[in-house]
Amino acid sequence: MRAVFVQLQCSPGKTYEVADALYEREVVSELYSTSGDYDLLMKVYIDDGVDIGKFINENIANVPGIMRSLTTLTFKAF
Repeated sequence: MRAVFVQLQCSPGKTYEVADALYEREVVSELYSTSGDYDLLMKVYIDDGVDIGKFINENIANVPGIMRSLTTLTFKAF
């Protein structure tokens, strides 16, 4: 499995609704509210061989209230 971090920018006033919807989908390992350009930071684990872009589009980016996402791939944990 590969750890992937995704930052989400939500529509104004929709951050908590987005967070609740993500937990309902059971794809999030960890989810944090953040300051700055993005409202949420999430950590997901994706099976090796799974298309990461497709996984994000089908399981995360289509949640109502998400305006923008930024995905960071990881390589090695220290």
